[in-house]
Amino acid sequence: MVQYVRRFLTISALAAMATATLGPAPAQADNLNRWVTVVNKTGYTIVRFYASHKGMRNWGVDHLGRQQLPSGYSFQLNFSNDRSGYCIYDFRAEFDDGDVLERFGVNVCEIGTYTYN
Repeated sequence: MVQYVRRFLTISALAAMATATLGPAPAQADNLNRWVTVVNKTGYTIVRFYASHKGMRNWGVDHLGRQQLPSGYSFQLNFSNDRSGYCIYDFRAEFDDGDVLERFGVNVCEIGTYTYN
């Protein structure tokens, strides 16, 4: 489920990532809020966004689908929907200019916002 929000959020996911550990075991993560707002402040449009938990061997589905995420916009992603219970995810954002940004080991149980700058 993708919900667009036109507002700028100032919470930085980088600080949370720097202190992130492996997080709780999958059974413990079921009780945690695993909603993450992905914010694009790059000046470019994100055309595809992937998030795969540590148990996956590929990127999986494009969470934007037919949508795109222009700079200045955000969307919310509910990681509880996959029912894996995992907290640690890898993110891949593909931009309209051909650039690709990958971030590994994002703890979605500890952050509420992840910002691309």
